[in-house]
Amino acid sequence: MLVLITVTPVVAAGPRIASINPCVDAILVRVADADQIVGISHYSQDPRSTSISMDVAMRFHATSGTAEEIVVLQPDILMSGPHASPATLLALERMNIRVMTYPVPDSVKRSIEQVQSIAAAAGHPERGKQLVEEIASAVERARFDEGAPITALIWQSGGMVPGTGTLSDQLLQLAGFKNMSTDYGLKQWDVLPIEYLLSKPPRLVLSISRSDAAGDRMLGHPAIDKLPRDAVTFRSYPFRLLSCAGPTIIDAITRLAEIRRELVLR
Repeated sequence: MLVLITVTPVVAAGPRIASINPCVDAILVRVADADQIVGISHYSQDPRSTSISMDVAMRFHATSGTAEEIVVLQPDILMSGPHASPATLLALERMNIRVMTYPVPDSVKRSIEQVQSIAAAAGHPERGKQLVEEIASAVERARFDEGAPITALIWQSGGMVPGTGTLSDQLLQLAGFKNMSTDYGLKQWDVLPIEYLLSKPPRLVLSISRSDAAGDRMLGHPAIDKLPRDAVTFRSYPFRLLSCAGPTIIDAITRLAEIRRELVLR
């Protein structure tokens, strides 16, 4: 008697992926299966630089990004940011490891393209689509087109300011703010002298928390405390909101919208 045996085909697991960039990590943990991720950046396990929660970051093996560390992990794909050593990436390519390098996105559109690329490479484009929808929804909720924009400045540790052509600049505009960076004559990323801020302060200064600023030469300057608080509002804007795009856009634009509503209601 002939017995027919139905064999269920084995679905191949997705590619093994290592990341040496914390911004890529933030996207990767959202779109890949956990067992696909063989390594993440050590920056993602540092509370000062991570863009993902520490409890999630600590579930994964972390590396400092050397070729030797990556080879041991035997990934199919290495995902990198723009500042990785070219020699390291070339060495890994010679070992038949696919290298995918992602620049720092300068717009929401570029970030969405990056999310879609990473999700597709991981074999889960539908998860990329879901994350893109979450980002688009957060941006739409935060969009503010009524009335004149409020002058603002993102002024981080050391006086570093994001200007025209950055994602932060676009998010400020979407949330109803005017980035004062151009008025000060600053470049895309530049250092703002404290004298400029004191002579022509914006309505809103976004910085690291005031307690953290106390140890910073620029943000902790005594002259800052003399600025009239009825004319200049300081609000906390953690550095991690500047560091990455992807899902970080959701937190960044939501924070800006919250502050915008607060200022309008005052």
